[in-house]
Amino acid sequence: MLLNESWCTVQEAVNKYGIDKSIILEWVDEGIIRTEEENGKVARINIDDLELAVQEYTGV
Repeated sequence: MLLNESWCTVQEAVNKYGIDKSIILEWVDEGIIRTEEENGKVARINIDDLELAVQEYTGV
């Protein structure tokens, strides 16, 4: 797997997983999802962290 395949923008995650942006950003604030930042703002989130968070919170 290429390194860049492990990261996506918040909007890409919303579109792909159907999770509300506010929930994703809440998980970011809680430190559940790692991020890459640009100019002090979230530029990309780690997909693996997001998938683990979804599994934990949904039991799927």
